[in-house]
Amino acid sequence: MHIAVLGAGGTIAPPIVRDLAASPEVASMNLLDIDAERAAAVAAANGAGKASAQAVDATDVGALADALADADVLVNSASYRVNLEAMRACLRAGCHYLDLGGLYWMTQRQLELGPEFERAGLLAVLGIGSSPGKTNLMARAAVAMLGAPDTVDSIDVAAAGRDPEAAGDERPRPPYAIQTLLDELTLEPVVLRGFEAVQIAPLSPGGVVDYGDPIGSAETIYTLHSELATFGPSFGCANASFRLSLSAPLLERLVELTSASPAEVTQAGRDAAPQSNRTVSVHLVVVGAGGRTITARAVTRPHNGVGGSVNSTAAPAAAAVRLLARGSLEARGAHPPERCIEPEEMFAELRARGCSFSFEG
Repeated sequence: MHIAVLGAGGTIAPPIVRDLAASPEVASMNLLDIDAERAAAVAAANGAGKASAQAVDATDVGALADALADADVLVNSASYRVNLEAMRACLRAGCHYLDLGGLYWMTQRQLELGPEFERAGLLAVLGIGSSPGKTNLMARAAVAMLGAPDTVDSIDVAAAGRDPEAAGDERPRPPYAIQTLLDELTLEPVVLRGFEAVQIAPLSPGGVVDYGDPIGSAETIYTLHSELATFGPSFGCANASFRLSLSAPLLERLVELTSASPAEVTQAGRDAAPQSNRTVSVHLVVVGAGGRTITARAVTRPHNGVGGSVNSTAAPAAAAVRLLARGSLEARGAHPPERCIEPEEMFAELRARGCSFSFEG
């Protein structure tokens, strides 16, 4: 397959490119970014001779469609703000699409393009990173273990990552773009309560969650996340939530930035330090139905020189490309992962890339 990667100069794209460069299913990659030099640097460092680079402004649908002329699939690792433009460019170019999530409201708008993708014989996978992505498939597997009931009482997702090298570093070490994190912290989170989507106050405390080794118990906050846009229709879910635990110094700095100017936020992004390759990420998905509960747990550790938090997001996206190339993803239209990917197929890919799974209950 011929792959295009949008946002190639960002945090998540380089390990996606490295993973795909080592995948026999991938013949070539065109790395797209508004900054051609950054994309070229990623191609040289991670592309193993399979990657070229090209400057493109993703808000220009025509220009992006032209850049996708030879692509079979676009991996959109850019800001979720350009998800709709990227999808429309794929429709023009006739290529499949996948991204890392849309922070609930964008995901709902993306789902509206499903009929156009279906008519075009194309698949758009909405949110195939760590969360959304891996967590959606953990929920689907847990629901199946509960006998696939028509109504699921609750699905609660919790995520945490820790970088042991962050202690003492005054610079923030965000797991992904600071602006996206700030959106998660400042936009009203959505939770499902009695089948209804309810908005709650930003930074609402989510209580203490025990993530197990190596993170242990940690305070959480509710944040806006894509899973809540699809768990209701996908599983007949009555109640659902997403909670995030960030290290105290990172959360403190992000809270400071919630009142900063756009220029200050941009500078904070430039000043941020990359997470170390010792970072570990943990995701919990607790599913309840019919008086029973299944707790799914995923631990992502460093792999191939990449820390667990970044690996946790990058590896599912690269794996989805391989599954599509092998013909495993037969659905057409725009779908969240739980409606178009078999969990065990994805889990097998991720186990080979530093992620372990357990299901208890």
